[in-house]
Amino acid sequence: MDPRNGYCPQTKTFHSLRQPVPLPPLTEPLSIIQYTLSLLNSPTTGINVNATTFLIDATTGHRLSYADFLQKIQSLASSLQTRFPSLSKNDVAFVLSPPSPHIPIVYFALLSLGIVVSPANPLSSTAEVSHMIQLCKPAIAFATSSTAVKLPSLPLGTILLDSPEFLAMIQAPVSAPVSYPIIHQSDSAAILYSSGTTGKVKGVELTHRNLIALITGLYYNKFNNAADEGEKAEQEVSFMTLPMFHVFGFFMLIRLAAFGETVVIIERFDFEKMLEAVEKYRVTYIPVSPPLVVAMAKSDLALKYDLSSLKLLACGGAPLGKEVAERFKSRFPNVMIIQGYGLTETTGGATGMSGPEESDRYGSAGRLAVNAEAKIVDPDSGETLPPGQRGELWIRGPTIMKGYVGDKQATSATLDSEGWLKTGDLCYFDADGFLYVVDRLKELIKYKAYQVPPAELEHLLQSIPDVADAAVIPYPDEEAGEIPMAYIVRRPGSTISESQIIDAIAKQVAPYKKIRRVAFINAIPKSPAGKILRRELVNHASSGASARL
Repeated sequence: MDPRNGYCPQTKTFHSLRQPVPLPPLTEPLSIIQYTLSLLNSPTTGINVNATTFLIDATTGHRLSYADFLQKIQSLASSLQTRFPSLSKNDVAFVLSPPSPHIPIVYFALLSLGIVVSPANPLSSTAEVSHMIQLCKPAIAFATSSTAVKLPSLPLGTILLDSPEFLAMIQAPVSAPVSYPIIHQSDSAAILYSSGTTGKVKGVELTHRNLIALITGLYYNKFNNAADEGEKAEQEVSFMTLPMFHVFGFFMLIRLAAFGETVVIIERFDFEKMLEAVEKYRVTYIPVSPPLVVAMAKSDLALKYDLSSLKLLACGGAPLGKEVAERFKSRFPNVMIIQGYGLTETTGGATGMSGPEESDRYGSAGRLAVNAEAKIVDPDSGETLPPGQRGELWIRGPTIMKGYVGDKQATSATLDSEGWLKTGDLCYFDADGFLYVVDRLKELIKYKAYQVPPAELEHLLQSIPDVADAAVIPYPDEEAGEIPMAYIVRRPGSTISESQIIDAIAKQVAPYKKIRRVAFINAIPKSPAGKILRRELVNHASSGASARL
């Protein structure tokens, strides 16, 4: 194995350069909640549950201590067992709610009872909700009075999080001890929904073991580094920009509790309100998607607040351009950007950065996560490729999903018999083992005999000062097959033209990559994770609609 990049020429496999971390024996019964609370109560974390704040609601200013959080989890678990005696381990609970301080309580109580948590985007249409419910077949749902109208009748009904009934359930005294079932690590913990950027939404089934493996790697990375530096870390305060139904937000909530950190949430995300919260609550780090980094790098609002407490942005969900990262660093030199790459199918983790030296690799998604392996496979020939060559990324390790619920065909197309997950992403590893994500294989623009990655052009477009945001799609062309077309959101006050954009990019790329068509719009449609919804733009372009979305 090459110690620089982890590549083994004999097996043509990349191995993690991180020190292997032992996981609990697979035969040991253990839920992700038992494991999380064991880390929270360990001397390494070293917090006082009575004195430490778990959650701050920036909308109301309400604070929830760790002691209160743990009490409410127990109260809800007890209330559920009392009210729904037939609700049992392996049943599915569908969750459809905007961000709320109640969500972590619901997740933790359900997971502790061995109930499979299946959260969905509250903005989903009734038809989309119906499709997800057909996949996960829930026994019960948790919603709000505004989202419950999208739900069909379920065997055990729907509990409204904004009702007096629910408040009574999380405040009820625990009259009898909760009867916690024996939960095996191989049991399902969650069904999360893939973003559906390349087809119909799929339900990704994750186990307690998947989540335990992910949290173990993150915990070891954080606390081992702190021990090496010989310092007790100050209380970390994060601001939750991520949707709690998305894999990134889902595992971040578990991570926060395992590490004894404080989280600030807001019920409706607003960029300026986030900046206010960073200043008011002395936020130290924010898990983000790339559009937020772009906003912080370019918006004048970001200069009006005291953001001196901020030390770290953990960026994932979509590739972040090198130019944007450099622009952000020039504005906020004391804030480190750690980039990572993961899929719902990999429990949100696959590669990432560790420490200041790795964070300087702008444009990279970091190195392989602990206990993980990878291959780069030529999508045409099936040949496995060495460092520096592009192909489809395959990943194997303890965070890989169980499969797609209710879709054996999609599972077998994505997971092979040896446990390799085919990501569908065109990537390469460099000589030092850093992963670079070029684009989704299905999103490459076929210009004559060439392949053009939209993400590469988008990064260049975002580096233009007059451009607030950009997306690139294939546009049908009789001669070339497809040409790159850009959708542009101008910065306020800008009058940049189509020809100026085309010329600016033409100077920086090979002739076949040039942008040949431009449309100006008010906003780029994106998934909650910040991924561009190219299909919406392709449909828009092909319909010949006006340049307003």
